[in-house]
Amino acid sequence: MSFIFLLAIMLQTSFKDSQLQHTRVKLAYEQKEKIVQQYFRDRKLDPSGFQLFLRAFKKEEQLEIWIREANSESFSLLHTYPFCTSSGTLGPKRKEGDLQIPEGVYHINHFNPQSNFYLSLGLNYPNASDKILSDKQRPGGSIYIHGNCVTVGCIPITDEKIKELYVLAVDAKSNGQEKIPVHIFPMRLTDTGLAQLKQTYSSSGHITFWENLKIVFDNFEQTKKLRPVKVNKAGQYSF
Repeated sequence: MSFIFLLAIMLQTSFKDSQLQHTRVKLAYEQKEKIVQQYFRDRKLDPSGFQLFLRAFKKEEQLEIWIREANSESFSLLHTYPFCTSSGTLGPKRKEGDLQIPEGVYHINHFNPQSNFYLSLGLNYPNASDKILSDKQRPGGSIYIHGNCVTVGCIPITDEKIKELYVLAVDAKSNGQEKIPVHIFPMRLTDTGLAQLKQTYSSSGHITFWENLKIVFDNFEQTKKLRPVKVNKAGQYSF
């Protein structure tokens, strides 16, 4: 067994151990670990060594939890959580205080075991695209998936459900997943969905952005795989 492999195991173990030092995380494992394991059994998925992907739809107010098994190249749907509440309208977040839930390609960059909203998972908003397209001085920040049932631009799923998701996220990171991807869409960007957006929000200024974001939606829908996403100088997503 190589030194690098041993070091990786030590680092992964220490992360979960450090999280379990917090009362809320420990309680989440005590109350929800068996429930999470049942989700895997119900879907006939192997929980050992999995990777995690989250996909949110604002209009439908749904947060999908996708799992890639250790021996698989593609993701499978594990569970779907409803938003507890929402804020803003359809469209990306562009300025601090606009109450908007962001739209785009993100990843979890912060585990907060002592959140004001019970437990929370922070997103890397503003991302590279947002920094180009959003307000240069005050784009906003501190966007989380969290507990409770209030929001001014975050995604709340209640205390009970964030316990489950937090357990999944800690386990995924402990499995060696450095970045947990989170894709947020205005709605399911099928051809029909995009046509509805064009009709309803024709004067919003977001149509070009949504057309660009659709390529990310389409690629995962067609392959159930995640390709690395790039951002060009215009703030557009591409592969």
